[in-house]
Amino acid sequence: MHQFLYGIYPYIALTVLAVGSIARYERDPYTWKSSSSQLLRRKQLIVGSVLFHVGVLAIFGGHLVGLLTPLSVWDALGVSHGAKQMIAIVLGGVAGISALIGGLMLAHRRLTDPRVRATSSLADTMIILLLLAQLVLGLMTIFVSLGHLDGHEMTKFMAWASGIFTFDGNAASYIEDANILFKIHIFLGLTIFLIFPFTRLVHMLSAPIRYIWRPGFQIVRTRKGKS
Repeated sequence: MHQFLYGIYPYIALTVLAVGSIARYERDPYTWKSSSSQLLRRKQLIVGSVLFHVGVLAIFGGHLVGLLTPLSVWDALGVSHGAKQMIAIVLGGVAGISALIGGLMLAHRRLTDPRVRATSSLADTMIILLLLAQLVLGLMTIFVSLGHLDGHEMTKFMAWASGIFTFDGNAASYIEDANILFKIHIFLGLTIFLIFPFTRLVHMLSAPIRYIWRPGFQIVRTRKGKS
């Protein structure tokens, strides 16, 4: 089961993420949106959204750089494993708390405002709750990491991530003795990748580029001869 969850499941999740996102963009481009409810309740949305998105983007970038940068690069830069561990704890903690506060505000808004709730699908509610659970797990792992300030524990996850992307058949074995909180955190993260193409999260793939010059409003015209 461990080999399946951390040696095979990552490829299933990443494949569905890539193929599913492409298929949705090609087949259902009009569903490729964030489905914003900004007009229904703006103030809480803006504050919560900024905190949530800034925190999540910082966390994602930190995980990407932290897990996929070879140890030789960190060694060449003179950054010890322990220093890297502390950087991850501090920056990850700040970003995680920011994202959690913002996410709680967005979840409260979605669950308690009748108008917002009426325009929300089950998937909308489930994905925000799933992300909140992932953020809580991530913050909980900080307390475990504080007991491994030598950075050795982090190198296991770096070896695992590197092994997955280099098709190392032994990748799962590198985290076999890792704390259960980390394992659940990884599994939930992979599950979010798996369902990503079927949720509103897909708009994240467009936001950095196309959203920069998108019009601030839409022009709606009626066709001639039709009411």
